[in-house]
Amino acid sequence: MPRRIIHVDMDEFFAAVEKLDRPELAGKPLLIGGDPRGRGVVSTASYEARPFGCRSAMPMSTAIRLCPHAVVLPVRYDRYRQLSNQIFAILEQFSPLVEPLSIDEAFLDVTGCQRLLGPAEHIAAEIKRIIRQETQLTASVGVAPNKFLAKLASDLRKPDGLVAISEENVHNVLDPLPASKIWGVGPAGAKELEKLNVCTIGQLRLLPEKMLADRFGDWGLHCHRLARGIDDRPVTPDSQAKSIGQEETFPQDVAEMEELRAVLLGHVQEVARRLRRQGLSARTVTLKLRYGDFTTLTRAKTLPEPTDVTDTLWQTAREIFDAWAGRNFRPLRLLGMTASGLGGQAGRQLGLFQDDRQKMQERLDEATDSIAERFGRKAITRGPARTDAETNDPPTA
Repeated sequence: MPRRIIHVDMDEFFAAVEKLDRPELAGKPLLIGGDPRGRGVVSTASYEARPFGCRSAMPMSTAIRLCPHAVVLPVRYDRYRQLSNQIFAILEQFSPLVEPLSIDEAFLDVTGCQRLLGPAEHIAAEIKRIIRQETQLTASVGVAPNKFLAKLASDLRKPDGLVAISEENVHNVLDPLPASKIWGVGPAGAKELEKLNVCTIGQLRLLPEKMLADRFGDWGLHCHRLARGIDDRPVTPDSQAKSIGQEETFPQDVAEMEELRAVLLGHVQEVARRLRRQGLSARTVTLKLRYGDFTTLTRAKTLPEPTDVTDTLWQTAREIFDAWAGRNFRPLRLLGMTASGLGGQAGRQLGLFQDDRQKMQERLDEATDSIAERFGRKAITRGPARTDAETNDPPTA
C-alpha cells in the first residue's frame, strides 16, 4: 500500500480560540502576544491582521504600527493547551503514529490504517469533520506520500483546506511554486538561488545535482531532493525516536552571542521537557550550527551518565557552544540542539547519596514542567545570563 502522510495544521489557532470564546471578535484583526509596551512579540496574527503585514514572531510594537486598529490580547496558554490536548486525542484515534510539531500541528502516518479506515483523503476529511464538531475550530490538512509534501499541501489552501498530492501530480503542484516553499530555504537561501536564475521549485529541480552540491554542499543536495518531491523521513512519535531535537532557522543571520545563547537555552528546555514526558534520558548532546553560506557544523559531547535534567543538558550545550564560539564564531542562520543515546530513566545510575543540588534541580524541573504543561512552554524560562560557572548559584526560573 502506498505511503500516506497527513499533516494537520490548526488555522490561526490562538486567534481562533479567542474568537470561539468571544464571538464579538469575529471579523476583527487580532494580535495575540506580549505586552507592546515592553519587548513583547506576536504569537499569532489573525487572518484579518495579516494583510497589513502582521505576522508571528514580529515585535508587538511593530505590528500595532502596521495595524493600529487591531485588538491586542494576551496569550492564554492554559486554554490553548486544553483544546490542543483535545485535538491530539482526536488524531490518536486515527493512527498510533502521531508526531507533534507544536501545540497546533502534527504529522500522522496513516499508511497502515487505510484498510480499516479507508483512503487517506477520506481519513483527512474525517479528521477535519471531528475537530470542527468537537472543538468548533477549523484545520487545514495536507495528504501526500511524505512529510515535506504533506506539510506543503496543508499550506496551499488555508484556511479550512484539504489538499492531496499524489505521486502522479507532484511536479504539477511543485514546479510553479517559489523556491522559498522548500524547507530550509529562507530569504538568504532564496537570494543565493536567484544568483543561479532559480526562482521556482521547477527551475531548481532541473539544475544538475552536482552543481548544487559543489556550490552549497549538503544544503544543495537537500533542496534538490525536496524539489523532486523526495523525503524519506519517517513519522516518529517521541516515544520511538532515537534522538529528540529542536532547531530554528532565522529570517536573517544572527550575530549577537547572547541572542544565540537565549535561543539555545530555549531549545534545551524544550528537549529536556520532551525527554521527561517520554520517560527518557540522554547520553549525548549535539549542536547544529549553520552559517549564512550554508556551511553546516555539528559539535557533540557525551556525558558520563545519561540525564534528563535541564541544568545538566544546558551546561553541556553551553560548553559546546562557547568552545565553538571561541574558535570559529560567525553569524548563524540556523542553530539546533539534539539529545541522543536515549534510554529509560530507570537506567540512570544515581549516586548512593544524591547531592542536594541534583535533588533541587529535579524539583525545579518538576515545577517548570507543571507550569509549562498548564500555561505553555513560553510561560516560564530560565535566564541565560546566569550560570553556575559564573555565579556558583543554580539558575532561577
